[in-house]
Amino acid sequence: TERAGVVNLSLDGTMLLSAMVAFAVAASSDSPWLGVIAAALVGMASAGILSLLGLGLSRSQVAVGFILTLLCRDLAYFLGNPYSRQPGPEMTIWKIPVVGDLPFLGPLIGRHSPVVYLSLALIVGMWWFFYRTQAGLNLRAVGESPKAAFGRGLRVRRIRVTYTLIGGALVGIAGAAFSLAVKPGWGRPQGCEGSGWIALAIVIFGGWHPVRAALGAYFFAMLQVAGIHLQDHLPNWPAPLFQVAPFPVMILTLLAVNLGQADRVQDLARRYPLIQKFIGKWRVTSPAGLGRDFRPEEEL
Repeated sequence: TERAGVVNLSLDGTMLLSAMVAFAVAASSDSPWLGVIAAALVGMASAGILSLLGLGLSRSQVAVGFILTLLCRDLAYFLGNPYSRQPGPEMTIWKIPVVGDLPFLGPLIGRHSPVVYLSLALIVGMWWFFYRTQAGLNLRAVGESPKAAFGRGLRVRRIRVTYTLIGGALVGIAGAAFSLAVKPGWGRPQGCEGSGWIALAIVIFGGWHPVRAALGAYFFAMLQVAGIHLQDHLPNWPAPLFQVAPFPVMILTLLAVNLGQADRVQDLARRYPLIQKFIGKWRVTSPAGLGRDFRPEEEL
């Protein structure tokens, strides 16, 4: 979505609402996959509102997204109250033959829910789509320079709406992953609160590159798992400390990544080639057209 030039700040609330709807539909139909589909539709609906107000009516994308995340969060807890702490279905674990029985690789990649394998496939698929297809080139062109893309005959607004809806569907699936796989069930707190904001930070951390963003996501997950193990080894330390610690560490990492754009660091890089080599490999540059309104009729 952001590579197409659209800022969607509704992720956190949309994930909560999608998680609630996924569990409610799965519990009512006894089918986790129907819950996933319903969650994807909820994510698309939220993204559709952003598209209508932010792209169609040229309202502030940041303001609309922030209001949507608050609205979706409150709707999730209000409408999901009847399903709170209720039993329901969850996704089964898929086991890869042979690999799933290995001592180290088995728990690592051999025994997971379908959404985990879907996410792994999406990493490769999105990289290939971005950098190896004409549609991916058009997507990046719209995000970098909508005027130039429009001059080349691309329908900028349609492309932006399309990828905003697709991004919304993926956010909805993320919500379903929480309530049907990661932490099955629905309640308050659900467990995915704050994950949407972390996802936005990870996009910046990854420099708007799918593989780097995935590495950022795994880095944050590693911090969370490390906090759980440290809590077992340090029982006298307050438990909330380990639960909150990954968030400031992720923020500090994000600041360190963006520090490379500072003038003083750039001066040091010009003096010392080793620093320049490191910064060049992880340069954080947002799409030039990110968050900027574009009205084709004004260009005619």
